[in-house]
Amino acid sequence: MNRRSTPEADAQRAIVQALRFALHRDAIVHHCANEVTEAGSRGQIRQSILVGMGVHAGFADLIVISGGRVLFLEVKSQTGRLRKSQEVFRDTVCAQGFGWALVRSVDDALGTLADNDFTSRVRPARRVAP
Repeated sequence: MNRRSTPEADAQRAIVQALRFALHRDAIVHHCANEVTEAGSRGQIRQSILVGMGVHAGFADLIVISGGRVLFLEVKSQTGRLRKSQEVFRDTVCAQGFGWALVRSVDDALGTLADNDFTSRVRPARRVAP
């Protein structure tokens, strides 16, 4: 059985692994399952249950907490685009003074740590402006 191509999920797994290596042991790197991928009425019911339990539309894929800092990371493939709810979430958390970044690779994520003054055990590769 062949695994379906999942570029965003593959990138996210690599990013999580790199962040767990780069950050201090007491850092938290967390992914909150934010949506149900099951189709039909059963999936809609499950999604409604999650919303009632506090799921927030557009919430970032990863939240990083370390050294008194909070950073939200939205992981996208090389061609992925933000949904409107993700743009609203980004604007809301940035207005409250939190860090937020769109990352497409491990290098993006490590560079974002440096850009947001996170203490890291890894020195990121030189970043090229998007």
